[in-house]
Amino acid sequence: MAQALPSDVYRSVLRIEVATQVPDYQTPWNSGRFSGGIGTGFIIGKNKILTNAHVVSNGRRLLVTVYGSPVKYPAKVEYIAHDCDLALLSVEDFKDFESFPAFEFGDVPQLESQVRVIGYPVGGELLSVTRGVVSRIDFQPYSHSRADSHLIVQIDAAINPGNSGGPVVQDDKVVGVAFQGLRQADNTGYIIPTPVIRRFLKDIEDGTYDSYADLGITDFTLHNPAMRKALGIPNDGKGVLVTNVIPTSSCDGLIKPGDVIVALDGKPVDNAGMVTIDGENVNLNEIVERKFAGDKVSVRFRRDGTWNDVEVILKPLTWSRMYAIEYEKTPRYMVFAGLVFQPLDTNLFAAAKFTDVNVRRIYTDYVPKGLFKKHRDIVMLTRVESDPVTSQLGDFAGFAVNKINGVEVTDLTQAYALLHPEKPPEFHVIELFGASRPVVIPSAKVEEANQRVAQNYGITHLENLKD
Repeated sequence: MAQALPSDVYRSVLRIEVATQVPDYQTPWNSGRFSGGIGTGFIIGKNKILTNAHVVSNGRRLLVTVYGSPVKYPAKVEYIAHDCDLALLSVEDFKDFESFPAFEFGDVPQLESQVRVIGYPVGGELLSVTRGVVSRIDFQPYSHSRADSHLIVQIDAAINPGNSGGPVVQDDKVVGVAFQGLRQADNTGYIIPTPVIRRFLKDIEDGTYDSYADLGITDFTLHNPAMRKALGIPNDGKGVLVTNVIPTSSCDGLIKPGDVIVALDGKPVDNAGMVTIDGENVNLNEIVERKFAGDKVSVRFRRDGTWNDVEVILKPLTWSRMYAIEYEKTPRYMVFAGLVFQPLDTNLFAAAKFTDVNVRRIYTDYVPKGLFKKHRDIVMLTRVESDPVTSQLGDFAGFAVNKINGVEVTDLTQAYALLHPEKPPEFHVIELFGASRPVVIPSAKVEEANQRVAQNYGITHLENLKD
């Protein structure tokens, strides 16, 4: 039976109160709604408090309290990694925390071993300690960004609101950070294991967080014997089929669709895309997960009946953030005579719920088919505010912009320039993908329409073009 933790350790588990302001992507000129929440953090070094990114995202004020004390200490975010849901905080004055013990990190806990979850979950104001058993070690999506998958550890203890960011302890060492639960099941929670935590802490050693590198490929399992025979590979349970290589990615020019990857860094890849690391079967991407931009990974693959070996230099796939929820960013937009234009991303998609098939296709293809090489932004006509100039144009909201005045649109700043030339044409013609006709705005009426719309809808700034 596991021993009780020393009581002074509990002082190093801190309650975090956060006041947040969430941007409004439906009316981007508004400041957004205010709310708040509770989370947990813990001390890992001098003025270093580890927690989840989702605990402090969009935070406007952070306060931490110590177990058994009513004092609230102002804190700030030093580093935040939304792709792996981790953040490092500091307090304005650490002297009151100097005597508190710092947590040390252990290894990935073994299946069926017992762990303790410490935090401040809903249901009370004081510290809570629960026990759980490790039931699964897997590679799954992290809900914070909706776009990133990493190593996780599943335990049979619920991770409730407020638990997030708290230490998960085994043998007096942290083996994970509590970060999300599973609504469809009772007493099921997930923790971020130490390989992910150590990578985050290593990444920020140079003063910035650089995010994860990526192979930039899509793979397909090769269980089917007939398919393996057609590809000319033995039915030995090894290898996955490459179905797509993202342009400009780490593997672009080295790996091609149709290649069969059988090993990464010398570790065999089975036909389900799994490799064995530290005695556990995990997704092949876990090999890349533990590396950084500029590192190399050796790839063995079969192409056209021959074996090939290449070294891939890893780099981030920056454009994949199109599919991630963004935080700490003010929405970009432009209002032009009652027409509201915004760049397409997942925040906007979630707010606007676009239904046009062309928009959905462009969104889906943006990274896999390399649309980002030509289009920094996919500019959307998101709203048509009521005004005499925009009469009968309401049905055009929700379409992607193709051309403005005959020029293909590649980003929001360029779209602004096309609509604000030194010598405007008599009519501005805006062509939309999939629309039955273009939107036509008489130039002479734009200024008056802008003034009316700004006044009627409380728009203090007609554009925000900066990231």
